[in-house]
Amino acid sequence: MFQPRPSAQPKPLMEDMARAGAFRVKVLTLFPEIFPGPLAASLTGKALKDRLWALEVLDIRRFARNKHRTVDDTPAGGGPGLVMKPDVAAAAIDYAQADAPGDRGYWPVLYLSPRGRPLTQARVRDLAAGEGITLLCGRFEGVDQRVLEARMVEEVSIGDFVLTGGEIPAMALIDAVIRLRPGVLGNEASTEEESFSRGLLEHPHYTRPQVWEGREIPEVLLSGHHARIAEWRLSEAERLTQERRPDLWRAYRAADGDRELSDAQTSAAKGGQK
Repeated sequence: MFQPRPSAQPKPLMEDMARAGAFRVKVLTLFPEIFPGPLAASLTGKALKDRLWALEVLDIRRFARNKHRTVDDTPAGGGPGLVMKPDVAAAAIDYAQADAPGDRGYWPVLYLSPRGRPLTQARVRDLAAGEGITLLCGRFEGVDQRVLEARMVEEVSIGDFVLTGGEIPAMALIDAVIRLRPGVLGNEASTEEESFSRGLLEHPHYTRPQVWEGREIPEVLLSGHHARIAEWRLSEAERLTQERRPDLWRAYRAADGDRELSDAQTSAAKGGQK
């Protein structure tokens, strides 16, 4: 069995101190010094210190098989750039997954890639409900396709744009997941009203002063009438979604139609009684 080279990196953050049941994140990267970066600040940083989640960062170069610690090679068929070698990537993944559950539904291996499936709030909720995640951060032209297939790696994209590597997308994904874990946010209800939670963008927010540079807070928000406020917020969320994200709006309307159909079917099954 291949044994990785000793690492000069500090012991993985919180590796020995994570609480029982804490969500665990493993990151495979060529630049371990980047982490935890912004994840050490604000709510995710506090949760890390409170051992609500654990972060383990592994240097992919530890798994290189020659004295030069080579992790890449030229693309088969020619072309620019370099491709991460399958033996190196596979060794890193195998090492990271050695103590993870075999069921990928509870602990998936994700590769941050612009060609992956778009990361959605629904997928983030699924990830947060698991036990942990392993993230492979690519560089160069990407990773040899064979290792992605052989190790059942799920490709995930955070948007239709290209970055120099997967580390920043990995941090974005980690932040999105960790904030949904129990005890991380002070107000758990806040996640129920934010963008994408109902398939809509979030409504606008306001705070004091009541008038600023001639602009006033909408009167309904000062009325104290909770039903009217909820109606206004939903209306604004629908308006913004329709204007800015027609793709989300179409999906929302389709789901709304399905809900109405389901309600009608339930009513019919009860003889039309409500």
